[in-house]
Amino acid sequence: MLNTLLSVLVSLFILGTGAGVTSAATLDDVKNRGWLRCGVPPEQPGFAARDQDDVWSGLHIDFCRAVAAAVFGDGSNARFSPLTLRAGYGALRSGDIDILLHDSTWTMAADAAHGTSFSVVTFYDGQGFLVHKDMAINSTLELSGASICLVSDETTRSNLADYFGSNKMEYVLVEFDKVSDAVGAYEAGQCNVYTDRSSRLEAHRRRLSDPEAHVILADSISKEPIGPVTRDSDGQWINIVRWTHFAMLDAEELGVSQANLEEMKIAENPPVKRLLGSEGAFGEAIGLSREWAFNIIREVGNYADTFDRNVGAETALGLTRGQNALWVDGGLHYGPPIR
Repeated sequence: MLNTLLSVLVSLFILGTGAGVTSAATLDDVKNRGWLRCGVPPEQPGFAARDQDDVWSGLHIDFCRAVAAAVFGDGSNARFSPLTLRAGYGALRSGDIDILLHDSTWTMAADAAHGTSFSVVTFYDGQGFLVHKDMAINSTLELSGASICLVSDETTRSNLADYFGSNKMEYVLVEFDKVSDAVGAYEAGQCNVYTDRSSRLEAHRRRLSDPEAHVILADSISKEPIGPVTRDSDGQWINIVRWTHFAMLDAEELGVSQANLEEMKIAENPPVKRLLGSEGAFGEAIGLSREWAFNIIREVGNYADTFDRNVGAETALGLTRGQNALWVDGGLHYGPPIR
């Protein structure tokens, strides 16, 4: 009887300590370490890329720095690990990184993956098409019979199968392992269509020898919501990551940016005062300081600041806001109110 009782107590102790490890506070770990660790793509222009001086930039990089600013008040307290998507998920589950910022699409299967969870959508993308202008094609529904170049990827193939199958259209795949090979084959006429994430197509088009001879079709054939992935065992950390993005959206909607931050800090607008910490203590409720959002905007900016800087019309990607505009401008981004 005594041995049985001891066995039960030992089992309960192991379960309890195991649960404690699983739900350990990421915020405490990050603070004790002194910096935030983000897993990012090895090279994804506009989202995560390094220059010749090994300085990182991009939309994902800015978001990681924004979270570091929320936690430490300093966006430079961020470190970046270039990882493949598969390796990134492994590093996140093992605790080697705190956030995974990659081109993984938020799907039901991805969300159900053991141990990880998407927290918020920071970029809305879709799969689109680059075509030769002389084909005189204006819609994806006119692509039946096309030969399509692409980089081998299960999601890209599945999207094509779904779209062309549901519309009873024929197509031929021409697959490559490298983007440069796929785009080169398209330009050389080995296929008459190139498909990729819509966010990448303009950059590909601009690199062609005669960019004006090619057009990007307006249609997207898939939904590709992109966002930070965290471990699913820490609700506080998920909230911090989620509200970092929401603060950047709310700042844009309220007209608060890096350029006018000091001026806006003394404004009498109640939502602005709550955002910047001069009224209420909303950051403290999730383990941050009163000026958590002020620090984000000072270090990184609002959502428009980081979008324009990394992927906007004046960058190599040349993207318009489109569905990544705020809801008040016809887009999909919507920051819940801080109150």
